[in-house]
Amino acid sequence: MDIPRKSAARNRRIRQTVYGACGLLLVGAISLGLSRLKPAAPSVERATVWIDTVKRGPMVRQVRGLGRLAPEDIRWIPAASEGRVERRLAMPGTPVRADTVLLELSNPELEVAALDALSQLKSAAAELENLHVKLQTELLDKQAVAAGVEAEYNQAKAESETNQALAKDGLIPDLTLKVSRAKAEGLSARHEIEGKRLAIQPEAAKAQLAMQQTKVEQLRALYNLKRSQVEALKVRAGAAGMLQELPIEVGQRVVPGTNLARVANPLRLKAELKVPETQAKDVVIGQKASIDTHNGEIAGKVIRIDPAVQQGNVTVDVALIGPLPKGCRPDLSVDGTIELENLADVVNVGRPALGQEKSTIQLFKLEPDGRHASKVLVKLGRVSVSTVEVVEGLKPGDEVILSDMNRWDTVDRIRLE
Repeated sequence: MDIPRKSAARNRRIRQTVYGACGLLLVGAISLGLSRLKPAAPSVERATVWIDTVKRGPMVRQVRGLGRLAPEDIRWIPAASEGRVERRLAMPGTPVRADTVLLELSNPELEVAALDALSQLKSAAAELENLHVKLQTELLDKQAVAAGVEAEYNQAKAESETNQALAKDGLIPDLTLKVSRAKAEGLSARHEIEGKRLAIQPEAAKAQLAMQQTKVEQLRALYNLKRSQVEALKVRAGAAGMLQELPIEVGQRVVPGTNLARVANPLRLKAELKVPETQAKDVVIGQKASIDTHNGEIAGKVIRIDPAVQQGNVTVDVALIGPLPKGCRPDLSVDGTIELENLADVVNVGRPALGQEKSTIQLFKLEPDGRHASKVLVKLGRVSVSTVEVVEGLKPGDEVILSDMNRWDTVDRIRLE
């Protein structure tokens, strides 16, 4: 019979131990190797990304803004007095002349006041005429009195001279001579006074007439004011153009100063663009611009930059040069592009989706095989509407992905399919 040997069992245990250790070493080596392998690059469809080539050459810096066409000549028509809207005689969009009646208002109190002012004016004018006749009569009366005094004075003077001659011959007593002289001297003084009164009569009459004339003019001005207010109840356009707004309803009560209508000249338009405040710092008056009206483009020039910022935008006014394309009208939505400067020789590429001026961003640059792209740091310089200056990180001929790649922020390499 066979007798088991103790050495065989021991050798078997040794072999099992060696095999187990080798297995553990193999598993550890495989795990270490797998841990050192790079993860597979995720796949991205080439058709879903925007790829552009870095180039060197001229670059036109531009900024773009959305806006609308606005008339250069706008006339708001306010209510001159209080009134009630009786009729609307025109509608927005209607061409109007300066004398076109847009609204009719009513104000009975104002009409009564105008009639009262007319009555006062007529009364004052009649008083002026009556005063003129009265002063003429007074002048004639004073002339008659002066003439009578002058005649009496001449008679007394002649009598005094006669008595003086007779007194020398002793033909009349001295008392008679003295009486005649006194009479002549009294009439002389009275004649002088009447002459002065007659001389100042025209000046006195002129002053009285001027006073009454001033009263007449004041009442005439009051009447003209009331009449103009009554006439203003028929609201006219005041200028030729297009009626844009008529925000008043029939039966509505308006007070002085209320805007009743807006009239604009549709042939003189400008573009009001909203430019982001971060880009508006480079816009200056006089720069060239191009306005897209969606029915054609028209050249323009910057004429005003609003100093205020509203909702992150700055309003830039652009004057339009040349004939307007068809369909242009106030409030038409437009796109505008303002030319800032021409850069003669710079490295540039299409503007990335998230690229800002003078910032450093990460872009996926295509590898030589054209199937893979790796992240690189790119320093940007000046930006335009669709292009951006490359300062560092890329060279002419490189191809980069400009689309928004935020979903691939956690990977450094992608595969294009």
